[in-house]
Amino acid sequence: MTAVLLLGGLSGCDAAASAGTAIAKTLRSAAPVPGAEQPAAQPAINPQEVAAAIAQLGNIPVKGRAPKTGYSRDQFGPAWADVDRNGCDTRNDILARDLTGETFKPGTRDCVVATGTLADKYTGTTIRFVRGADSSSAVQIDHIIPLSLAWQTGAQQFSVEQRRQFANDPLNLMAADGAANSAKGDRDAATWLPPNKAFRCEYTARMTAVKAKYKLWVTQPEHDAIQGILAACT
Repeated sequence: MTAVLLLGGLSGCDAAASAGTAIAKTLRSAAPVPGAEQPAAQPAINPQEVAAAIAQLGNIPVKGRAPKTGYSRDQFGPAWADVDRNGCDTRNDILARDLTGETFKPGTRDCVVATGTLADKYTGTTIRFVRGADSSSAVQIDHIIPLSLAWQTGAQQFSVEQRRQFANDPLNLMAADGAANSAKGDRDAATWLPPNKAFRCEYTARMTAVKAKYKLWVTQPEHDAIQGILAACT
């Protein structure tokens, strides 16, 4: 199964998608150590990526949040659709991309991830993933831009297919510590940032790339928080 996925975004977004892809290439650059939780090495975001993110942020409109009226997870299609038609749902695609040493459930054609190791960027720890009713939630798939936040910053105007693509776009997805993902909820950069400060530059750059690719807007507090972090990254 192909480890890194590229999905088509909205028309006219090639530049944003290209910059986002460059940022996303750092996803697997930290080599986790199997076993108990240990500090995970953090990839550095280079000055060109920071400059691209700052330029993108300057072109993103600043508005207030739209009402959450009408939002539901169903507005973005079934959870973890197989949008790239590779025979695997998006959750397993992202697990296969972000975990190392992964094994697969027999009989699934290397699709359903059974075990693996995650160098979690949100917490800076290493997590052993084991699929099971009581263990799978230790590693969750986070939407960098939460679906509810996207709904309130432009996604209400998307077509049904555009929302489905957004919810399954690898640029907007990351395997993460389950507890950290739950703590984040649908909060933006003004109200939640990864506890691992070493990842905040890449995190806000990814947020900016997704916003630019899908022509979403930012609120003023969100803009100021992202701008402050990116400015410090240089």
